[in-house]
Amino acid sequence: MAPIVTPRLDLVPASLAALDAELRSPAELATVVGAEVPEGWPPGEYDLSAIRYFRDHLAADPDASDWYSWYAMLRPVGTGGPTLIAAAGFFGPPDDGGSVEIGYSVVPAFAGQGFATEIARALPAHAFTTGRVRRILAHSTAGNSGSVKVLQHVGFAYVGPGGDPGTVEYVMTPPLKARR
Repeated sequence: MAPIVTPRLDLVPASLAALDAELRSPAELATVVGAEVPEGWPPGEYDLSAIRYFRDHLAADPDASDWYSWYAMLRPVGTGGPTLIAAAGFFGPPDDGGSVEIGYSVVPAFAGQGFATEIARALPAHAFTTGRVRRILAHSTAGNSGSVKVLQHVGFAYVGPGGDPGTVEYVMTPPLKARR
């Protein structure tokens, strides 16, 4: 599948080979994806258990790569190659009601530069073009003001408390033109 292109990033769905390499070492991941893997990888809540989750689900359903982990590659400026700066994606294919949940984590050295905003715009736009998605959920902790600002900025609406203590839930529905 072709990457999703944003102004500064290429979002590439994780392959089974990339997830296997990622579980072994950042150096192996760098070789498989053809990008520099910076210090701080894996970022945030995209930890080893999340990588295993995506790997196991993708192994069970290889045709669902759009609905699991994506790598955000910062395109090079000048010489050099791309840099892996974030992991993002969905927690699985749309359910029977057309709902998916999105998540994203940015390497700390690249936080606060608008990359999460690019990702949180691009992945929902991609999901809505499939015709299978009627709403996208996102969860954050109430104290994660950066993530909450990103969600609000790209059009997610506050729903209320999330299912886990201390979390909040947001939802995005397709633009009116896409709902017809």
